[in-house]
Amino acid sequence: MKKKYRFKGHKDDLSGVLALPKNKPKAYVLFAHCFTCGKNFTASSRISREMVKLGYAVFRFDFTGLGESNGDFSDTNFSTNVSDIAAAAGFMRNNFKAPQLLIGHSLGGTAILKAASAITESKAVVCLSSPAHTEHITHLFSSSIKEIHSKGKALIQLAGRDFTIKKQFLDDLINQNTVHIRQLNKAILVMHSPKDGVVDIEEAEKIYSKAQHPKSFVSLDDANHLLSRNSDIQYLTKVIDAWVQKFL
Repeated sequence: MKKKYRFKGHKDDLSGVLALPKNKPKAYVLFAHCFTCGKNFTASSRISREMVKLGYAVFRFDFTGLGESNGDFSDTNFSTNVSDIAAAAGFMRNNFKAPQLLIGHSLGGTAILKAASAITESKAVVCLSSPAHTEHITHLFSSSIKEIHSKGKALIQLAGRDFTIKKQFLDDLINQNTVHIRQLNKAILVMHSPKDGVVDIEEAEKIYSKAQHPKSFVSLDDANHLLSRNSDIQYLTKVIDAWVQKFL
C-alpha cells in the first residue's frame, strides 16, 4: 500500500510517498535519498520495498528541486537538505506517526545524521555509504571548483544529468562540522563497502569513531556506492531489521 503526499519543506512544497505493510507497522521509517538521486531512485525504492516486506512503514521524499518536489536545486545546499528532513519528520508526526528509525543513503545519510537530534522520537539512525564530512563530495565536481569560485556557479554532470552548483552550495559544504555525531545520543548503524568508489571507507570509520555507543558497523563487502544490486539491498535491510529491534 502506497500513498503520495505533498508537504511544506524548508521553502517549497515537496513530494513524498508512504509505503505501508499489510499489518501494523513495527515502526515508522524516514528515508533520505543520495545526492541528486530522488525518492524513486533504484536504491530508494528497493530499500523501501524490502523494509515494508519486513513490516515497516517507510516514508521517502524528494529533496527541494529534485524529482517531483518544487524549488530550484541550484538554490539548495546541505543545510536545506537537513531542514527538508526535519520538515518531513514533522509531516509524519502530524499526519501519521513520527519516525522511530532514520535511514539515509550517501549524502542523505550525512544529512539525516545531522537532523537526527531534532527528531526526538527517533531511536536509531542508519547511514548507508555516507561521508562523515560533507566536504568529501566536492571531489565529484573538483574540475569545476575553480569556475564556481570565479563565476559564482558552474554546470556539472552527475550520472548523465546536468546540475548547476553555486558557490553558496560549496561554501555550505565546507563550513559543516561533525560535532553532532558525538552528541547524537541515539543508536547508530554504519554500513559501507570497502570497495565504494565514490565515498571512501575511511569516511565510515570517521563516523563510527566519533559516535558514542550503542554503535555498530557492518561491511557491505563488494557492493557499489549506489547499491544497484538487489541482493545487497536484501542483505542490508535484513541486517537493519535484526539490529534495530532492541532499540525499538
